[in-house]
Amino acid sequence: MWQAIAEQLSETLMFDFTIHEKVRLSGGDISESYMISDGEQRYFIKINQREFLPQFQVEADNIKALRDTSTVFVPELVHIGHCKHNSFLILNYLPTKNLDDSDNSYAFGQKLAELHLWGEQKEFGFDQDNYIGNTLQPNKWDKKWCRFFAEQRIGWQLQLASEKGIKLVDIDEFTQIVREQLASHQPRPSLLHGDLWYGNVANTPFGPICYDPACYWGDRECDLAMTELFGGFSQEFYRGYQSVNPLDAGYQQRMPIYNLYHVLNHYNLFGGHYLEQAESLIERVQAF
Repeated sequence: MWQAIAEQLSETLMFDFTIHEKVRLSGGDISESYMISDGEQRYFIKINQREFLPQFQVEADNIKALRDTSTVFVPELVHIGHCKHNSFLILNYLPTKNLDDSDNSYAFGQKLAELHLWGEQKEFGFDQDNYIGNTLQPNKWDKKWCRFFAEQRIGWQLQLASEKGIKLVDIDEFTQIVREQLASHQPRPSLLHGDLWYGNVANTPFGPICYDPACYWGDRECDLAMTELFGGFSQEFYRGYQSVNPLDAGYQQRMPIYNLYHVLNHYNLFGGHYLEQAESLIERVQAF
């Protein structure tokens, strides 16, 4: 496998790349990650089974979508390839540390706000389905935000749970509740990172960077809500965001609806205590 990686990378770079160093990196539940180097150039590589190649391609497309906005800083795609048993995604390598510096947190908040203001789109969705973690995320275009989120986010995850034998609520009834609660909220479609938790943002020598996106055009509040779900973002991040693109009234009431999607996804992926968290959020949504 490593020989095939070196050969394909050499062809892409148009110079001979021999792997002299490879370091296994921590983090990530889906693919193995390494830093590889020839002694001068360093690259970040994700490796999975050969049949995972379409998911790497989707990830690369999502990175490109963010990169094309010239707002948030994202990794540079180097190569996507496969060999007999494996597929891999190669990106430029940058040393990272936690985004805990106040200035960098503020700057990332500003850049995220700029992303959410970028571009013009009349509908909600994306040109392709993608993945949130290892779960397929449908993105069929829809003119109505309330319908898009109720059906393609909450309803989709509830259906996946039902297929595992867990019926949390009547799916049709609950998606109707979500539609009704979002019906009066008509956000401008924003290009979202889509999976914006603390583990997908870091600081580099060149400033804050984000990665592992699950992009679609949706309500910008979805990105902000997820930053509050698992914690880790400083108040400077939110001050930076508000300085560019202040949040609308009602965000706090919509936040549990938006975060229910990610909690349901975590339950479908990992099980455990996420079931109780999902049940608690469902009760909050029903009580509105």
